[in-house]
Amino acid sequence: MFGRKKQTLLNSPESQAEEQQPRLSPRSPSEAIKPMAAPPPPPRIRRKRGGMLSVASGLLTLFVAIAIAVVFGFSVLEREVTAPGPLQTEKVVVIPRNTGTNEIADILRREGVITQPMLFETYALLNRRRGQLKAGEFQFKAGTSIESAIDTLVEGKAILHSITIPEGLTSEQIMSRLFDNDILTGEIAETPREGTVLPDTYKFERGMTRQQIVNAMQAAHRQALAQIWQRRSPELPVKTAQELVILASIVEKETGRADERTRVAGVFINRLMKRMKLQSDPTIVYGLVGGKGTLGRGIMRSEIESATPYNTYVIEGLPPGPIANPGRAALEAVANPSRTKDLYFVADGSGGHAFAETYDQHLRNVTRWRQLEKAKAAPDDNAVDRTEPDPDSRSQLTPAGAVAQDGSLPRTGRPRGFDASEGTAKDPLKNKSFDLTTPKNVPALKQP
Repeated sequence: MFGRKKQTLLNSPESQAEEQQPRLSPRSPSEAIKPMAAPPPPPRIRRKRGGMLSVASGLLTLFVAIAIAVVFGFSVLEREVTAPGPLQTEKVVVIPRNTGTNEIADILRREGVITQPMLFETYALLNRRRGQLKAGEFQFKAGTSIESAIDTLVEGKAILHSITIPEGLTSEQIMSRLFDNDILTGEIAETPREGTVLPDTYKFERGMTRQQIVNAMQAAHRQALAQIWQRRSPELPVKTAQELVILASIVEKETGRADERTRVAGVFINRLMKRMKLQSDPTIVYGLVGGKGTLGRGIMRSEIESATPYNTYVIEGLPPGPIANPGRAALEAVANPSRTKDLYFVADGSGGHAFAETYDQHLRNVTRWRQLEKAKAAPDDNAVDRTEPDPDSRSQLTPAGAVAQDGSLPRTGRPRGFDASEGTAKDPLKNKSFDLTTPKNVPALKQP
């Protein structure tokens, strides 16, 4: 019975399961050191891949490949456009106006700045600079890369030229200078009114028009005049900004020395306040030739007495308009003149003037001036705007000949001066009874 029971236990499901399971405890010491076999991996479940997932995976792979190619391409492009160019020395290249990107690339290739015009166009397009390339005259350094060439054209680093307009030129003389400049282009609509442009040095790029320069000079004049007029002396007898310009033009023609401008202006201001005639020689010349600036010959003695609107030996007060285009310094001098009692001045023989408060002092200065002139060499036959006798006069030419009012050259200082009153009824040495302080009526102008 016990044997049957034992057999029954051995054949039970529990005993069979126990035999099938690995034993937890080794049967012997040698068996304990043997590694146990790993359980087999679970069976791999194969899932059927959908269509959209496959497409997305392919697109992602393609995108990654394209990104890698683009990065590689940009690195190659960056290396090419930053590499030194073929130029061996600096070179100036002119890019005409209304030139397309492909034409600009061809110009740079012909001039030896670049060797790959297609790469130039591509890089300009990728950097969104294709429409920013400017025309003008540009200087490219030796070894300029494509990137540097584009930067130069985009940032507008064009070569700047300059034109200097000296103080004291008439508007016609200024226009002549503009037309003599072959870098400027185009015509000028009309000659500006006298005294409406500011003499100065103006910068411009090749291809800029002459009318643009005129506009810039007129704008500079308006700005300067507005500023100077605002800070003028409250005691000035001039009532308008235009009168200030008129008087400044006379001061400009009377002296080219910076240290004399305010004092010369003071003399004219004092004369205006005393209702004395200005008696300025340059106004005679302008009354005869207008904008031409110079007579090209001496002033006839009869012309000193001629009644023209600009002859301040005859008229009272200011002439009807400026006789030149004064600079900023002359405008400042009239706006804030020296506070003196001077009423007269005459050349002193050294390029400056001798000033006087009284008529007697002035006579002595004139005598000294005439002696100095007589001691000098004979006047130049080409001298202009000096006092000359009339053709039918038997009197001799005075030795005071000197060019003083030409204005066609930069005013670096006045050459030998001249006294237009010499030998005339206005000559202070020959008319000691002439009362300069007495106002006289303006003679009627003779109709031509």
